[in-house]
Amino acid sequence: MAKTIFNSTEKSNFILNMTEEQYSKLTSRALVAAMLCVPLFTLVPEISYEVKGESSYAVSAGGLAVGGVIAIIFAFIAMMKKYIKKSALFPVCAMGAMVIWGFVSMMNSYDIQISTYGYTERGEGLLAILFYFGFFTAAAALKRETAVKTVLNGIVGVGLLNSTVALVQVFTGKFSHYYRLSMDEEDVANAASGLSMSPLFLAMLLTVAMTAAVIGFAGSDNKKNRIIYLCSAVLFAFVTMFTYSFIGICGLAFTVLAAAAAVFKLKAPKIRLLSVPAVAAAALIAFAVVNAGAVGDISSYKLRDGRILWWADSYMRADASGDFDADIVDIDNTLDVYLYLNEKTMNIIQRFPMTGTGPEQLVFPQLKTDGGLGEEAGINDIIRLNKGTFDKVYNEYLYTAATRGIPSLIAMIMVLLPALFIGRKNSRRRNTSEAFAIAVMALGGVLLYFIGCSSIAFAPVFWVVAGAACADVEEVKAKKNEKKTSSKKK
Repeated sequence: MAKTIFNSTEKSNFILNMTEEQYSKLTSRALVAAMLCVPLFTLVPEISYEVKGESSYAVSAGGLAVGGVIAIIFAFIAMMKKYIKKSALFPVCAMGAMVIWGFVSMMNSYDIQISTYGYTERGEGLLAILFYFGFFTAAAALKRETAVKTVLNGIVGVGLLNSTVALVQVFTGKFSHYYRLSMDEEDVANAASGLSMSPLFLAMLLTVAMTAAVIGFAGSDNKKNRIIYLCSAVLFAFVTMFTYSFIGICGLAFTVLAAAAAVFKLKAPKIRLLSVPAVAAAALIAFAVVNAGAVGDISSYKLRDGRILWWADSYMRADASGDFDADIVDIDNTLDVYLYLNEKTMNIIQRFPMTGTGPEQLVFPQLKTDGGLGEEAGINDIIRLNKGTFDKVYNEYLYTAATRGIPSLIAMIMVLLPALFIGRKNSRRRNTSEAFAIAVMALGGVLLYFIGCSSIAFAPVFWVVAGAACADVEEVKAKKNEKKTSSKKK
């Protein structure tokens, strides 16, 4: 007999009577919708910037709030129904510890409001961390292989949506803050940011989506699906090159390795190694297009991480940092920029080891002057006056320690290492393309965080993948039992 509360109807108590299969089906679809919220909401500021010449990415943060609330609801159902099994319990608790220590950091921060909601053009305050907990926990409670497949297809879909907009940006320069990457009027690069707010964030997102696509191509039994996966991977590789980033190049290399590994791990036909030269060819075509002068107003391909992360994104788009100081750092030397940011962030960690500066407030201890603007001046105006300051370090582990304290970093490691271990174990146990894809994508995300940083465009996808890596999926076992039963009958 179905459970009810206070003699209410069975339909009004669908959560009480929800089976694991129903939960997995609903949650996987809800997570796909939640992951699409940020890019879809980002259409508003991108269109506004094109039409009015101004925009606010607070709208994008609103997309995270909508998607985050959806994820939190399903995470709550999972906890209430006890769908989180023992294998995932430790990383889920560690993720909860991240949220709790984030609150401690918030209460000891420079600005509690920014710590809560995040900087206006970034949106990664304590609430964002809470939403990421929802994404992670809901995904960790998935029970069916079909649900994992839905999530993977959704991630490919997020990549396709971003790439479609990116193509418009690359070939027209419209709907983008990154058509120029310096003050030089002739340096028109038409860099791709898609709906990720930065080319570097797009490169991170496409790395994960491309990995899902090439492994899907290697493991799918459906010819139509294989064609879609391969075409998607080729598109992602082509677009990634227009992020002009070291992150993008590393992402492409990781994807090629993942594609080759998938064919051998899944014992797929060797013809499916086709994805390796296909991805490489797409990247080379993009390289040739740039060198031919067919895009923007440049005639040579080079990495532009420094100018993107510091000048075009933090300084010009987000008003979240001062301009770079050319006397201290070579902005066109990617290694020099990354090493400089890492060194300065290490110094900040030493000053605030326990609670950090507060979520999204890495720039605050670097501020030295208000330029005579007075107390009524907006914080973004003051920040812009402080040359040589920065708000993001492109190493998420250092950034976490600097803004939320070393205890937060420890909690984060206690989430990610078990996720990698459980993901690898699940891949061996289930031996499906979905399990292998999730395990490899989780590894890719963890590695990307050494050279990239979290953003509201990338983090929801990453935490869904990390959560799914911990999920105790049971469908494969059922299939094996069915095979055994049918063989006995014969």
